[in-house]
Amino acid sequence: MKKYMLTPLLLVSIFTNAQDVSVEKSTYGIQTGLLGVWVHNESKLSNSIALRSELGFDAGFWLNDLYDVNGFIMAAVITAEPRWYYNLNKRKNKSRRTDGNSGNFLSLKTSYHPDWFVISNVNNVQIRSDFSIIPTWGIRRNVGKHFTYESGIGIGYQYFFSNQNTTTNSQLTLNLHLRLGYRF
Repeated sequence: MKKYMLTPLLLVSIFTNAQDVSVEKSTYGIQTGLLGVWVHNESKLSNSIALRSELGFDAGFWLNDLYDVNGFIMAAVITAEPRWYYNLNKRKNKSRRTDGNSGNFLSLKTSYHPDWFVISNVNNVQIRSDFSIIPTWGIRRNVGKHFTYESGIGIGYQYFFSNQNTTTNSQLTLNLHLRLGYRF
């Protein structure tokens, strides 16, 4: 009789512990790094996949000895990035935080830089609109209840839209980011 009573308790225990940890249904935040500022939302698609949508400004610097002009530019960027948080269960089993989608991820970062306007310290600077697709590996961690940091690296493809005859319309591109953020 004891065997029959222990079996349901054992099964309940196994299924309770085997329950998957899930990404959050929706999380909003703002992030900044050395090269920009972004507002983002991550929406749950499945227990381990979230769709990150982002609107912000990517920044850049350049040095020019020929004209004695050093420049700074910020251009608008729109990003959609499905992320697979692959180690949420492992983090839970080690009693580590998973709130705010804290974990390691693989993603496919797709970004569009429209030529709407730019912010720069040099007059009459324009950018060429481009679209990029970059497979990325990264980590995201929470500090306290609202603060986050995130790092990622990836190599992908960038295509430039242009009305001018140029020799290069596409190239390999690097996504290397280190961001600090605030979660709402």
